Amino acid sequence: MTTPDKDKVVDASAEDNAGMGETPSTPDANGAGAAGSADPAGQAAQADEAGAVDEAEAVEAEVIDPELAAEADAAVAGVDAESEIVAQAKAEVAEWKDKYVRLHAEWDTYRRRTNEQREAEKARATEKLVTSLLPVLDDFERTIAYANDNGEVGLLGGVEAVHAKLVDTLVKGGVEIIDPAGEAFDALEAQAVATVPDETVPDETVAQVYQKGYRMGAKVLRPAMVTVTTGGPKREKPSEEE
Repeated sequence: MTTPDKDKVVDASAEDNAGMGETPSTPDANGAGAAGSADPAGQAAQADEAGAVDEAEAVEAEVIDPELAAEADAAVAGVDAESEIVAQAKAEVAEWKDKYVRLHAEWDTYRRRTNEQREAEKARATEKLVTSLLPVLDDFERTIAYANDNGEVGLLGGVEAVHAKLVDTLVKGGVEIIDPAGEAFDALEAQAVATVPDETVPDETVAQVYQKGYRMGAKVLRPAMVTVTTGGPKREKPSEEE
């Protein structure tokens, strides 16, 4: 009996399979077919997806940690509070700046008006004094006209009358005449231009007034020019009031 050749048997089997439209599967190392070769890739994808889910759950768990959430809320609240304080401080600064500008403008206006009023008062005071002196000028003109028409007869009386009227006008305006003849010398109201020896009166007594002085209130407008005695007894100083 003759045994068929092994190579021929294999070839015949392959032809039979080809004729039937089937492709023989090649087993892998574990004996599995080609259809089972895709299972490891799917398993890896599933494993990656599961790992991602676990990681997301871990991150979510960390985010919703109560302590961390409380700290985050406190930080946000602190930032909001600081922002509110800064805004309030800026508003107060703007308010005080506006008040300062207004006060400065009001002060400038007040100072300007005060200066204007002071100048106006000076002008009114001068106007009043000049107005009161106009009749004195009229009297001087009448005296001069009388002297031209009638000579010097009666001129002295007219001049004396005009002088008395002028002095009265100044006194009514608040002017005081400084005429310290026979009084103790006062360096604040008089100026000594000469000394005169005289032992009959106390030392530093005003002997003669060359030029009268004038005072208005507490201010000396012009000191008197006088002569002062020397050689007499020392003047007793007035006792200080206790």
